[in-house]
Amino acid sequence: MDHTATDPPSAAPVRVLLADDQALLRSAFKVLVDSEPDMEVVGEASDGAEAFELARRTRPDVVLMDIRMPGTDGLAATRMISADPELADVHVVMLTTFEVDEYVVSALRAGASGFLGKGAEPDELLNAIRVAAAGEALLSPAATKGLIATFLAQGGGAGPTTADAGSHAQRLAALTVREREVLVHVAAGLSNDGIAERLEVSPLTVKTHVNRAMAKLGARDRAQLVVIAYESGLVRPRAE
Repeated sequence: MDHTATDPPSAAPVRVLLADDQALLRSAFKVLVDSEPDMEVVGEASDGAEAFELARRTRPDVVLMDIRMPGTDGLAATRMISADPELADVHVVMLTTFEVDEYVVSALRAGASGFLGKGAEPDELLNAIRVAAAGEALLSPAATKGLIATFLAQGGGAGPTTADAGSHAQRLAALTVREREVLVHVAAGLSNDGIAERLEVSPLTVKTHVNRAMAKLGARDRAQLVVIAYESGLVRPRAE
C-alpha cells in the first residue's frame, strides 16, 4: 500500500480590489499585496463607480477603498456594495488620511468593515486585509471605540434616525439573552477568545453566538454589530 504523504490543499488566496484615484499609490499597494503568497490583487479602480462595477465582476474578498475620490467617492461606493445582495461576502476597508473625524462613523454606517490611515506601515495594511477577510472588525488605534460611540450617540456624520434605532431595537428582540450578552462584549471590542474568557465558555461557542446574532440582525461583519449595538441603545457610550 502506498503511504506517500501528500500536502494538504492550500487555501485560496485573499482576493483584493484596490480603489484609489492616485495611480502611484495603487501601484505601491499592488506590489505589496501581490508579494504575499496568500493574497492577490484582482482589480484596480480610480473612482467609486468603477470600484463597484469591478467588485461585481471580480467578487473580491476585500476592497481597499479610498474615502476621497472624484465623482463617486468611497463612502457612496461602499453603500452600493453593501446594498448589493450578490456582494454580501465583500468586505471594505476604508483608507483615509483623516482617521479621527466624521468619516469614521460614516464609513461604518456605509457598511465598511473598518478603516486604516494611508500612513499605516506595510505590515499593518496586510494585517488589515487578513482581518477584514476573516469578517472581523478593523478599527485603527487612532480611532478608539469610545470616540466611535460618542459620534454615534451625537449623530456624527449622517447620524442615526429614530426609525433606525427603532428598527434595530425590534431586531434585537429576536436575540437570545446569551446572544445579547455576547453582542455587548463585541461592541466593547473584545475578541472571541476574550469573550469566551469573560463568559467561561469556549471560543467556538462564542463564534456560534456571534454568527447567529449577525444573521438575525442582518450584519455582514462584527463592525456592523458594533454600530447596531450602539444605535439600538443596547450599549451606551461612556466618556473615555
